[in-house]
Amino acid sequence: MAANKILIVAEHAGGALNPSTAKCVTCARAIEDGEITVAVFATDGSSVAAQAAALQGVTQVLQIDNAANGHPLAAVLAPQIAALADGFTHVFGPSTTFGKDLMPRVAALIDTPQLSDIMAVESAHCFRRPIYAGNAIITVKVPADLKIVATVRTASFEAVADGGAASVEKRDVQVDLPTHTRFVEISAASSDRPDLQTARTVVSGGRALGSADGFRILYSLAEKLGAAVGASRAAVDAGYVPNDMQVGQTGKIISPELYIAVGISGAIQHLTGIKDARTIVAINKDAEAPIFEVADIGLVGDLFALVPELEKQLA
Repeated sequence: MAANKILIVAEHAGGALNPSTAKCVTCARAIEDGEITVAVFATDGSSVAAQAAALQGVTQVLQIDNAANGHPLAAVLAPQIAALADGFTHVFGPSTTFGKDLMPRVAALIDTPQLSDIMAVESAHCFRRPIYAGNAIITVKVPADLKIVATVRTASFEAVADGGAASVEKRDVQVDLPTHTRFVEISAASSDRPDLQTARTVVSGGRALGSADGFRILYSLAEKLGAAVGASRAAVDAGYVPNDMQVGQTGKIISPELYIAVGISGAIQHLTGIKDARTIVAINKDAEAPIFEVADIGLVGDLFALVPELEKQLA
């Protein structure tokens, strides 16, 4: 029997497993002598459970079907996860909006501290995580007698590949669910572009775009690249784009293969959100902008001339 039994809470929407779950599996596989179980909470999680079972390294998938799980409310899911966690040594969730909302509640119900943003595994009870906006890395050791509830920094791990064949077991979790929290509606911008947190290519704009209309040249470029579109906090604060597009310490932490920063100076809070990007391209008229210190490729010039020219070359 494995010494470390790891439970991963699956994130999913619209019948599709979020890539963040596969990244949590990669993190869990770095724990020696570990057995990985993925829990899928839904009204009918058959499709998502099958996708989770195909992830390499997963031993078992637990499918918890309940009408109350139609929307991923942290207040509703947390009691079920806490009940399911009995017998597991680790409970992991992604450090996405979903996981950050959910896992602290799980930790509180289990009465154990939560470890945030695991970026590397040293051992079953020792992990590394960023602090000070990513300017320093701290090593955290959790007492061996405590159950570990943690969020996994998905930007630090590649998604595990398919090819697994885990068993799927339907599980009925008997627990009193709260009635003080209920789903009312979801208000989200609809877009045909890829999801910002999982996109392989991201084009982001800053305050230099000048207005919401200025972002149109980025949308056009993103369409040619099949990219998601992000923004700096300055652009969001100026009202050019909605805050769900914000990249950075107080926005989304991302790790695309290609990140193109247009008119972004490169404040430390923004750089924190893109430090795990594979290739960074910066376009800015200020040759001294901090963004050029981290960029792999830099273009100095007027973005309103360079971006259309870049798009023309792509065509």
